[in-house]
Amino acid sequence: MAKSSKPDRRRPNQRKREPKEFEETTISVDRVTRVVSGGRRMRFRAVVVIGNKKGKVGLGTGKANDVQSAVKKAVADAKREMINVPIVNGTIPHEIDKKFKASRIRLVPAGEGTGVIAGSSLRVILENAGIKNVLSKRYGTTNKLVNAQCTIKALASLKGGGLTAEETEPEASEDSKEVSGKKIKKAIKVEQGEQAKADEEALEGVEIKEVSTDDIDRDGNLKGAAVK
Repeated sequence: MAKSSKPDRRRPNQRKREPKEFEETTISVDRVTRVVSGGRRMRFRAVVVIGNKKGKVGLGTGKANDVQSAVKKAVADAKREMINVPIVNGTIPHEIDKKFKASRIRLVPAGEGTGVIAGSSLRVILENAGIKNVLSKRYGTTNKLVNAQCTIKALASLKGGGLTAEETEPEASEDSKEVSGKKIKKAIKVEQGEQAKADEEALEGVEIKEVSTDDIDRDGNLKGAAVK
């Protein structure tokens, strides 16, 4: 086969694109206007959701004269507004009902294999957060931005499901656990010995005498014959 006369345009030192830390999803790009003294000023507004699908998600908005600049501003805003979402076995830890402005969102935990039962901006945020199984219901407005803001507030209100203090601490080795157990037992024995010694010193010089029920009157006091 004859060689092509066109030179190889591939650069030998061309670097491969590194994978992004967060995935970006554009929810909407709208044209907005602002009335000023000289007339109307038209710009673009972008709403972007970013997340690592491991419990971090953020929502941002940006306005600019062109779409590309608006998206860049929205991504920068979303990175500043990142939140941590507790995830338990691929779903949320508990049910939540959140209202924001004209939107109301309800999220319900779901079992394995259910999937993300949601639509519009709600689905985008849940998937970018890394939630795999959840049931949802949206009430009120159909505005994508307001519904997205309400969803972020609902996820930020979730409690529990995160790592406990024991899970976050590094696991101790068996030898260190055994040593710490021995120290605790030794401290308990020393404390018991000191307490016994203190009891003996307190009872020193005290005469102990056995009495029967006949030596006690009705009021619970010793009778004169029993006291010496």
